[in-house]
Amino acid sequence: MKRFQIPILSTSLLGFCFLSGLDGPPANADFVFGTPTNLGPTVNTSWQDDSPTMPADGLSMFFSSTRLGGIPLYDLFVITRETLEDEWSAPVNLGPPVNTEGVDVNPSISADGLTLVFGSNRPGGSGGISDIWMTTRETKDAPWADPENLGPLVNSPYDEWTQGISADALELYFGSNRPGGAGGDDLWVTTRATTQSAWGPPVNLGPTDNSPYADLEPVISPDGLCLMFWSVRPGGYGSRDIWITTRASRNDTWRTPINPGPPLNSPKQDQPHYLSPDGSVLYFSSNQPGGYGVLDIWQAPIRPVCDFNSDGQVDLVDVFIMLEHWCTDYPLGDPLYDIGSMPWGDGLVEARDLIVLAEHMVE
Repeated sequence: MKRFQIPILSTSLLGFCFLSGLDGPPANADFVFGTPTNLGPTVNTSWQDDSPTMPADGLSMFFSSTRLGGIPLYDLFVITRETLEDEWSAPVNLGPPVNTEGVDVNPSISADGLTLVFGSNRPGGSGGISDIWMTTRETKDAPWADPENLGPLVNSPYDEWTQGISADALELYFGSNRPGGAGGDDLWVTTRATTQSAWGPPVNLGPTDNSPYADLEPVISPDGLCLMFWSVRPGGYGSRDIWITTRASRNDTWRTPINPGPPLNSPKQDQPHYLSPDGSVLYFSSNQPGGYGVLDIWQAPIRPVCDFNSDGQVDLVDVFIMLEHWCTDYPLGDPLYDIGSMPWGDGLVEARDLIVLAEHMVE
């Protein structure tokens, strides 16, 4: 058996523990970010291209861009592909009624692809520079309905710019400089009981996740247990850094955010936007070297740490280590062998983890 050398890709996110459900044991897998890659000139331009978001099937990507002439000509676009292995198509402007002559930016789409929220300064808002708007469609082939303002309960006379909708479209995370926060721009969340219900009063995520500095553009993972956002708080590597906070279940509070460091974060501006359903890829925007314009769309792989004994190799030794902990779950801070099915595990060391480990070995 050949040994597969694991490159050191990133600062290990020790202590990031997840739960696959609401009442199971905490998962304990360690994971790292791989080297980011630019999505290329089909998607990116010499202008500003950012805020990628996708439905669960990964066959379309919505994003905002100034390619028509710069701000205030900020519009929403979509690209498509037939399969996950195909190249992306040329971007298509969503047009009216979604786009207007003003700023339409920061889209976030539900997992089923039928609900799209975004920020806009169009008439009919509650005040401030931008409000959150929402549009829906009956099917993925149907046209988008006229966008609706989320109203004065969610929007305020201040600014509501950036948002991330949960996979089930029942939680909406956003940034705002409204009163009641810890800093100039804070992270907030509003929830609703069903997709037909009204959104409830926004709740500030509190001083654990918010800082006295700008904290914006939250993106929620498909399982609802990981929240990524950008911040200018101390401890970063550039002008804007990606930070990560987690919770043990959707009923628990968020933990203290951690900066994953390079290669995900750079000395430039890095902003998270979308996490793939299997947790293997983070899509984000950045002006780091290697791009095409003012701001580009990038992707970075997320990989479980399978080198349990830290010898630089994934081999039979790691298999034996995993088998020693078979069908065992661990409290926070204990050994991290739960690597399946997502990089952060599902709460139990079992066959799914062994399959993931085998995928990181070469015969």
